[in-house]
Amino acid sequence: MKKTLIVIALVAIVLGGLFASTPTESKGNGSVYWLNFKPESDSALKELASLYTSKTGVKVNVVTAASGTYNTTLTAEMAKSSKPTIFVVGNQAAVEQWGDYCYDLTGTKVAGELNTDAYNLYKANGELASIGYCYEAFGIIVNKELLAKAGYSISDITNFASLKRIAEDIHRRSSSLGFDAFTSSGMDSSSSWRFSGHLANIDLYYESRDAGNWTATPATITGRYLGNFKNLWDLYINNSSVNPNRLATGGFDAGQEFGTKKAVFYQNGSWEYDSLVGTYGLDPSTLQMIPFYCGVAGEEKAGLNCGTENCWAVNAKASKEDIEATLDFMYWMVTDPEATAILAKTFGSIPYKNAATPENVFLAQANEYSNQGKYVMTWAFNFTPNVDEWRAGVVSALNQYDAAQNSSNWSKVVSAFVQGWEAQYKVVNN
Repeated sequence: MKKTLIVIALVAIVLGGLFASTPTESKGNGSVYWLNFKPESDSALKELASLYTSKTGVKVNVVTAASGTYNTTLTAEMAKSSKPTIFVVGNQAAVEQWGDYCYDLTGTKVAGELNTDAYNLYKANGELASIGYCYEAFGIIVNKELLAKAGYSISDITNFASLKRIAEDIHRRSSSLGFDAFTSSGMDSSSSWRFSGHLANIDLYYESRDAGNWTATPATITGRYLGNFKNLWDLYINNSSVNPNRLATGGFDAGQEFGTKKAVFYQNGSWEYDSLVGTYGLDPSTLQMIPFYCGVAGEEKAGLNCGTENCWAVNAKASKEDIEATLDFMYWMVTDPEATAILAKTFGSIPYKNAATPENVFLAQANEYSNQGKYVMTWAFNFTPNVDEWRAGVVSALNQYDAAQNSSNWSKVVSAFVQGWEAQYKVVNN
C-alpha cells in the first residue's frame, strides 16, 4: 500500500509539472481582440496569436491599424459591438481620453512581471491604466560602411557642427560616391510622423527639461529650440537626392533607400532593425544610431531618444470572460520562452522579468550611451495635445517651407508649433 501511494504521488508530481508548463486556459468562452499599433509587427503578432490558440483553444484576433490612423481606427472599433480587448494607451492625453475604458491593471499577474514601472501610465485616481510592452530608441541611423567610403568614421561625429560638415561634403560628392548623405524626408502619412512627431522632440524635450520635466501637457510651449529643429531639418532636406519641393507629394521609401545603400543617414528608430538586417541584409556591425545633434549647448553628452508610446490597456467594458482571457494571454506573452522570443524579434526589448534578450544593436547602443553617462532624450512628444491635428498643422507648414525656404514660411512652422499647440490644448481641455 505504501509503495502504491508513493507511485501515485510521483505520478501526480509529474503531471502537475506538465500542466504547470502550459498556458492557463481561460474559464468560460472568453476571447481576445488585439488592436495593434505597430504595422511592422503585424505578421509576428499574428504568428503569436496562432501559437496561443493552438496551445489553449482561445481565439486571439489581431487587427492592425494602418500607419498614422490608430486614433481614428480605435474610435471606430470602440463604437462596434465587438470591441478591442487589448489596445494602446501610450500617453497621458490618451489616458484622459480613454480612461473609462482602461481596466485597472494593479495587482494583475502580467503587471507583476514588469521589471520597471518607468513606462506605466495612471489615471488621476491612481488606477494603473496601461503598462509598457516594449521600449524603443530613435535617432539618426548611420551606415558606417558607407561613411568609411566617404572618408569618415563615427568618432568624427560628435555634435551638429561635425555632422553638418560631413553630411554636406557627402552630398557634394554624391555623384562620384554613388550614394547621398540623407534618405528622403517624404511628408505623406507613411513618413511624416518621423518629423512632426519624432524630430519635433528636439524642441519639446529641451523645453520640458528646462521646466524640470513635464508631468502633464503644458497649456503652451515657447518654441525656444525650434532653431535647433530647423538646423537638422534643413540638413535633411538639402542633402539628399530628392528636391525639397517634391517632399509634400510623398511616395518615397526612405527605408529602401537606406537598405539598398543609397544614403549614409536615415532618421528612424530601433523598430527598423529587423527590416534593415532581415529584409535588406545589412550587416548589424555596420549600423550605428547617433543622437539628434542639432546645435544645443552641451549636446556632446546627448544620448538617444528613448521611451515608448507602446502601452497595453485592457478594455474595462469588455465582458468578464474576455477580460480574463485577455489577461491570461498577456501573462503568457511575457513569460513563455517561445512567446517572448517572438516579441524580442519584432519589438526588441520588452520590460518584463522573463523576456528574451533581443539582438537589436540600436537598443544595445542606447544602453551604451547611458552607460557612458550621456543623457537620454525622453519622449516629451508624448505630451502633444490632440496629437493628430497638431501634427497635421506642422506637416502643412513644413510643406510650405520646403517649397520655398524663406523666413516668412519658417514663421508658419513656428506658428504651427507654438500657436497650434495652444489651440489644440484648448480643444481637448475646454
